[in-house]
Amino acid sequence: MEVSSRRRALLKVIVLGDSGVGKTSLMNRYVYKKFNQQYKATIGADFVTKELQVDDKDVTLQIWDTAGQERFQSLGSAFYRGSDCCVLVYDVNVLKSFETLTNWHDEFLKQVDPVHPDVFPFVLLGNKIDIDGGNSRVVSEKKAREWCSSKGDIPYFETSAKEDYYVDDAFQSVAKVALQTDNQHDIYYQDISEAVSEVDQRGSCACYNVRQIYEHLRLDESMIQTT
Repeated sequence: MEVSSRRRALLKVIVLGDSGVGKTSLMNRYVYKKFNQQYKATIGADFVTKELQVDDKDVTLQIWDTAGQERFQSLGSAFYRGSDCCVLVYDVNVLKSFETLTNWHDEFLKQVDPVHPDVFPFVLLGNKIDIDGGNSRVVSEKKAREWCSSKGDIPYFETSAKEDYYVDDAFQSVAKVALQTDNQHDIYYQDISEAVSEVDQRGSCACYNVRQIYEHLRLDESMIQTT
């Protein structure tokens, strides 16, 4: 089979938010089209990949799922390095998860220290809109959009990982805003032939274990506490 000489953009996306807001569920819904009712806290970080097209460009999203627990937040600088976009997630039914968004936002920028922090791409997801038919929500869409406006008009989506509401739309937007950033020259491009080889080995989506993450980041395993 003849392989195209086109190149694929590799975009690193970090997903942040309090523990239990549904970060892992959103990623699993988007990449694997699955939802697991049982909650299991992420330990340290993990990532999955998803291939898609954005405006006729071949893109691979490398989506990092990070722990929401405070004891892992000190690892931020290592996991956030080289990010092209940050996805902030909160639970529309839990006020505290919304109130901590500013801290997640500001701490991310502090750790990454981008050249142009005012235009670094973020996307906000208000998750779990399906719960109790929306009657349990405590954060209104208006309030969320006001917060987005205060941070430079961040794109906002209300989602449900369980019911698959607007999850694909949200991550399509993530890829789009990441490509449109002024830091485009820093985006890594991979030959399609290399990507095809990787897909043959892993399939269209890939999930990496903790040891592979250490190798990818060149981290010492002692940096992560798992107990």
